[in-house]
Amino acid sequence: MSRSEQATELSSNPASHAGTLTVCAIIVTWQPELMSLQNLLVSLSAQQCPVFVIDNGSANVAALQQLLDVLATEHPGQPAAHLVHWPENKGLATALNEGLRLAKNSNADMALLFDQDSTIKPGFVSAMLAQWHDLQALQGSGQYHLPAAAIGPRLQDPDSGRRTPFRCFRWRKRSDCPVAGFPGLYQTDFLISSGTLISLQALAAIGDMKDEYFIDNIDLEWCFRARARGYALYGTDRAVLFHRIGEPSTNPLVRSGVMVQHSPLRSYYSTRNRLHLRRQSYAPFDWKVRDSVRFALKSFWLTHFTAKRAEYRQQIQRGIEDAETMP
Repeated sequence: MSRSEQATELSSNPASHAGTLTVCAIIVTWQPELMSLQNLLVSLSAQQCPVFVIDNGSANVAALQQLLDVLATEHPGQPAAHLVHWPENKGLATALNEGLRLAKNSNADMALLFDQDSTIKPGFVSAMLAQWHDLQALQGSGQYHLPAAAIGPRLQDPDSGRRTPFRCFRWRKRSDCPVAGFPGLYQTDFLISSGTLISLQALAAIGDMKDEYFIDNIDLEWCFRARARGYALYGTDRAVLFHRIGEPSTNPLVRSGVMVQHSPLRSYYSTRNRLHLRRQSYAPFDWKVRDSVRFALKSFWLTHFTAKRAEYRQQIQRGIEDAETMP
């Protein structure tokens, strides 16, 4: 049987080969918009996926708990979401690590990570697990001999419909590097955390998310560390995550998806963390070169041509200074 025929056979009945793995979802919240979060919770529950909600000091936590209670009552035959609330914001990385710890303690094999405003369609969970099982056919075969650490869905902007390519930070490979014989499966060097399916066995070898990064580039750093420790990352077209990255902008580079714009405070974390990551030996050299150019152009635009340019200038400068002292 050819590899493409094998992939077709594996994909024909996701439930049958997804049943050998147990998976749970982790949603990190901070001041969540409850209607959007409800849609994600209902979808995961309908797909029989247990959920851990890690809340980072939200002011509307009482309403959040009420929402979870109502959903548990309305859907008694489906797994209820478990809420962990912290009175202060400990950051995205620490919250993800707490959720992953709970997933391991629940004896799950895999964990799906989600932002609070992401949206999925029916069949997302089984499609991701089915694609994960397809990956097992690659293990030990030629150029695909590395064990898989994680797989991510295709990312689509819910407003523009634009789909984000899977990035490769290599001189001859830039994006959407297909896996031969497996249509819709790609090698990648980076997966955003939301929607990503992580092997908890691989996580034990790679290590947790970096708490010190707090919010930005947590997924980027973890992916680089995974690749450096001998693991592979993949992206799939079999499942789609509807998700907005950054804030709306009139800048054509932002609107086209070339660049992402965040608030001045987020720019502080992004600046600090990316400069710190550039100093790490496991970060790809190609990424370091490209990111240096990207950072220079983006910083110039933010500090000269945006309405909040003074705030951006202050926060980016603070990020540069703090990156120097970050261990």
